[in-house]
Amino acid sequence: MSDFGAFLQLGFQHITDVRGLDHVLFLLALAAIYRPSDWREVLRVITAFTIGHSITLALAVTGVLDLPTALIEFLIPITIVATAVENIVVRDRQKVLGKGYHRPVFAAIFGLVHGAGFANYLRSLFVDDLAVPLLGFNVGLEVGQVAVLMVTFVAFAGLDALIGRIPLPRVHASPLRVRVFAVSSVVALVAAVWAAERSPW
Repeated sequence: MSDFGAFLQLGFQHITDVRGLDHVLFLLALAAIYRPSDWREVLRVITAFTIGHSITLALAVTGVLDLPTALIEFLIPITIVATAVENIVVRDRQKVLGKGYHRPVFAAIFGLVHGAGFANYLRSLFVDDLAVPLLGFNVGLEVGQVAVLMVTFVAFAGLDALIGRIPLPRVHASPLRVRVFAVSSVVALVAAVWAAERSPW
């Protein structure tokens, strides 16, 4: 197998197994507010996240940027908590500044943090040539992210259908809002525990 293929497989495996669980949780937080029909918005947010983590991954792996591992491992769950809380707090995205288009900006910024986390894992595997392995790993990550999101939206569709069968009083939120609140609350709780466990102080 070529270096590109080997690192592509490595990137895919990293995002889809327990080593990438914090990144999967971040994807869940990003996707929680969307329906499958919102795929264009999802694509914008995920592309922004990809750009962010690709930049930091390249800078960190090549040695241009050197960030303390303990701080990065702490900041990753903080980005997850922040995203989940934003899901819960912002109820009407048409009324917020930019009508919800701030999410790609946040995703890109948080992607910078996650890219450093990927780099801490990947740096020891590089020897000489960086371009091909780095590209392969990035492509593998993106394929893995798409796979995770496809499974996520199937699960969300099932959850939405289940919530839709529950008779909700009119004063309560819509089934989508119930799903957003439930998923985001669980994600925020798990990430907050991780942040507390990883605190460098």
